[in-house]
Amino acid sequence: MSALRNNARGFFGNAIAIFGAATVAAAAVEGHRRPMDRDLYTLGIDPRNFNAVKR
Repeated sequence: MSALRNNARGFFGNAIAIFGAATVAAAAVEGHRRPMDRDLYTLGIDPRNFNAVKR
């Protein structure tokens, strides 16, 4: 039972981290700023390629 509980915590913790990173990155882009590398990594985006994305 504890393994199931730990797995659920990992899933929800990961989901919250991704949602937070998406929120912060979106706010940065709307403010005409570059998102932090940490947030881009969390979202699965390579920071080196971020500037290649057309807006």
